[in-house]
Parts: sequence; C-alpha cells; structure tokens
Amino acid sequence: MAPASAADEPPVGGPDPDVPDLDVPDPALLRQGYRAGRLEPEHLAPTWVEQFAAWFIDAATPGVGVPEANAAVFATASAAGRPSARTVLLKGFDQRGFVIYTNYASRKGREATENPFGSLVFPWYALERQVVVIGSIERVSRAETERYFQSRPHGSQLGAWASHQSTIIESRTVLDDRAAELAARWPEGTRVPTPEFWGGLRIVPDTVEFWQGRADRLHDRLRYRRVSVPADGGGTDSLAVADPDATGVRVGDAGGGDAGGGVPTAAEDLWVVERLAP
Repeated sequence: MAPASAADEPPVGGPDPDVPDLDVPDPALLRQGYRAGRLEPEHLAPTWVEQFAAWFIDAATPGVGVPEANAAVFATASAAGRPSARTVLLKGFDQRGFVIYTNYASRKGREATENPFGSLVFPWYALERQVVVIGSIERVSRAETERYFQSRPHGSQLGAWASHQSTIIESRTVLDDRAAELAARWPEGTRVPTPEFWGGLRIVPDTVEFWQGRADRLHDRLRYRRVSVPADGGGTDSLAVADPDATGVRVGDAGGGDAGGGVPTAAEDLWVVERLAP
C-alpha cells in the first residue's frame, strides 16, 4: 500500500473523516485576541499576597464581567498520581495561603490527605488574566472550620450533612429526603453542629503565577517562587543562591515581614520573582 500523502490528510483544524462529525463549532477555529493590558515586574506588589489582593479586587468589581471572582479550579492527585479537578469557591486568603472548605471524605479531601499537593487556577477571562497557585495542602484548625461553618446559611449547613460527597446515589430523591430529615432535626433558628468529616483545606503556595494575556500569544507571565523551591518544582535550592534563570526583580518576605517588620530568616519565607516564557 502506498504511503498516505499530505493530500490524504484532513485539513488542520478540520474534521477527521474517520471520526463521526459533531454539529458544533470547530474549536480550532475559535480564537480570541488579548489586548486588555500588560504586566511588567515594576507593576507587581512586593509580595504575592498583596498582588493577588489587588487582582482579586479588580475581578470582584461589579460590572467587569467576572461572575464569581472567588471561583477557582482546584486540582489534586491520588497517591498513584491520577489527577482530578473541580471548581471550588475560595473562602479566604492571607500570607499563609488560600482556604477552601469541603467534605474530607470527598475525592479531593481524600487526595489532599494521601498526596498533599495541589494547584488552584483562577480564570478571570473577562480581564484576560489568570492566577496559578501550586503548593502543598494542609487542613485548617478546627476552630477556623467551626467559625466558618457557623457563618454559613442554614441550608448550606444542612447540605454539608446531607451530602456524602463523591459517593454514588440512586437518585436525587435520596438526597432530597435526607435534607428534609435534617431540616426536621435542625429547623431554621437552631444551631447546626459542625460535622467532624467536614472542614477547611489551605493551599500553601510554593509558586504563584500571574498571567496577563497579550497579542499574538506572547503573554506576560510573572511568577513569585519560594526560594526553597527550585524553578522546576523538585528538590531544594540553596537559600544563599537565587535561581540563575530568575529575573532578580525582587526577593522578599511572603507576607510582608514578621510581626515586628524584621527581615525573614527562614528559607521558606524568601521569594523571588521570575518571568516565564509564554
């Protein structure tokens, strides 16, 4: 049999004749130009948490087109390395990291325990921006979980008890019946106890990347990286030597200094800013 020629190949972006055609727009032909702004090292705040706060304020401003500024894609992986991802809602952030809440028996809760590393992506499409966080995962204190749970609407509190998250259920009726039973047990106005199986996860960042879309796919990517974490994400760098690929823009304390405003002394408190190729 003669080898296939270029003429036998489907056009780039076109349908494959051996695959059933779907009546949908061709994803390869959907293109969006990015021209909303630019991001330079001199535009950055001294710390990642201050920079995230500034961008979060922009995204949460009414009318900018971001429906839920606190929505992020949270990726985890099993001990065997099989990944999973889902959209979650950010419930707090500070110099320690980013906090979400979940059922600890859910898939993400189990994976966060057996393989405590993950990533958050905040896709603020309307601003042509995204923030990518990579780091370790830890549970927040029970006191912090208790405070947050008791601040939730009554229905959301009942929902946490009603849903055995990520398990298979026979029908929606099973879930609705369980919720009705719980509503009878804890009617509106009564205190709903905080489930022991439910609580907060904090993603403690090793890197926080700020991405700004630019023309011709030559986007701006500036990353705050903890100096104790190498640029490739593995092993450990020497505290005394910044990564040779770093821009050298800024090295500082992750949270703006200690309580007394002193110079950080621990390796994990020192950060460098790097520009990444798009």
